[in-house]
Amino acid sequence: MSAALPPFPKPQDALDAPELLQVGSGTEVDEPCLRADAARNRARLLDAAGRLVAEHGAAALTMEGVAAAASVGKGTVFRRFGDRTGLLAALLDHSERKFQAAILSGPPPLGPGAPPVERLRAFGCALLRRSIDELDLLLAGEPSAERRHIFPPRRFLRSHVALLLREAVPDADTELLSHTLMAYLDAALLHHLTEQCGLPPERVRAGWLDLVARVTRTDPPA
Repeated sequence: MSAALPPFPKPQDALDAPELLQVGSGTEVDEPCLRADAARNRARLLDAAGRLVAEHGAAALTMEGVAAAASVGKGTVFRRFGDRTGLLAALLDHSERKFQAAILSGPPPLGPGAPPVERLRAFGCALLRRSIDELDLLLAGEPSAERRHIFPPRRFLRSHVALLLREAVPDADTELLSHTLMAYLDAALLHHLTEQCGLPPERVRAGWLDLVARVTRTDPPA
């Protein structure tokens, strides 16, 4: 490029060095602070809820169903999560925390230690796999249009992509390109491609690898 690009305006503080975000509602107690038995019970309830969503979809998830699947009383589920909205939020939070932790401290290439282009490839493939597996849940928790790009989990993931792009293609407008790459991984688009158009996940994954190769001006993996 012939001239340096102007700084990209941000609605909130920059996330140049991504940190693990607290993506829950803030009303629940974090798992590390729970007593060991309470943490086990919470994980048991979330595992049961996750199985029900995978088998029957998020729309069919009920507090009573989770209680039955976890072999506990219905009151236990209500005390832990408040209501169905709180349960869905906790499921999303649980999944998001695990994914963020894998990015920040997991093994390469998704975690630190691999070249930036390899990490970009691994990031998209891992997020696609997770999103397709949890698509119904992600769509149920989709933020409104005006919050979509400032929603903390999405800000974290886009910031991570921008950071890798700055390493891989430092002469590019990495802030705008990071939004472009994240758009390919959008849950609503994945629903359209896989459910409405019938594309196999392998083709969507190949599309991501091709996109990364073109954006970073590198050869796609063999």
